[in-house]
Amino acid sequence: MNFASLYAPIDADMRAVDAVVRARLHSEVALVRQVAEYIIAAGGKRMRPALVLLAAGACGYSGTRHHDLAAVVEFIHTATLLHDDVVDESSLRRGRDTANAVFGNPASVLVGDFLYSRAFQIMVGAGSMRVMQVLADATNVIAEGEVLQLMNCRNADIGIDAYLQVIRYKTAKLFEAAGRLGAILGEANPEIETALADYGMHLGTAFQLIDDVLDYSGQEAETGKHLGDDLAEGKPTLPLIHAIHHGTPEQAALVRAAIETASSDRFAEVLVAVRSCGALDAARRHGLAEAAKAKAALAPLPESKFRETLIQLADFAVQRSF
Repeated sequence: MNFASLYAPIDADMRAVDAVVRARLHSEVALVRQVAEYIIAAGGKRMRPALVLLAAGACGYSGTRHHDLAAVVEFIHTATLLHDDVVDESSLRRGRDTANAVFGNPASVLVGDFLYSRAFQIMVGAGSMRVMQVLADATNVIAEGEVLQLMNCRNADIGIDAYLQVIRYKTAKLFEAAGRLGAILGEANPEIETALADYGMHLGTAFQLIDDVLDYSGQEAETGKHLGDDLAEGKPTLPLIHAIHHGTPEQAALVRAAIETASSDRFAEVLVAVRSCGALDAARRHGLAEAAKAKAALAPLPESKFRETLIQLADFAVQRSF
């Protein structure tokens, strides 16, 4: 299974979202167009806009406003990627040079700002204060998550709870908002809206946990990023946290030093340590548990092809190798 086959029930809607994205990327400023089109053209899993569409479908929505809101979610996500890559000094994303590597940091930051503001322009056009509230709150929490992650860099004393807070703010919050938006469009009752928001939160958490595992177990050709990037940035992700608390004293000292110096010079040794102490398996179990919670959250939803796809999406998010 791949994302393309998963999205089969919403294939026409996804194409409509892509059309909205392309149309709303337009700017009279050439560099804005170049940078925005560069990162959008790189593709991606499109999970967040797909979640808006699937949630709306699961709630019986049949209009076209979900195309605009799915595009808004994709613009917000893309803006965070542009800013993330500058902060992290990343050079590879989705198997291509990052926008900051091609166009420079100033252009990437400013075009990220353009995408945020364009997202809010589209959002205003939706004519719903509730939609604006959900997305404004989500964007604010995401920014807080970015700052939390920055504060945690090179800190080898971060525990699991503090790390999960970063994930829920930085990554899962937009998934949560996407699920909630679909329910709002479908005029779902409060129970269903909460269920889809919870689903999104757990799905986003599971997705990020597996990304953390893949940073120490994936293949660069599949993941589209340099293995060991998290270590080089001094990020204490779950596999590293587990190794510090459950590895041998030598393994813990090695991982602790790698985080505190933000160095991937000993990545091969760290890789051996996280694998041999069971850190990757433990992190994957956390991801599977979050995926199970996501699926359980869907219990109040009536049976439909959209609900079934949401269940499959949760499974695939933790079974993937990219």
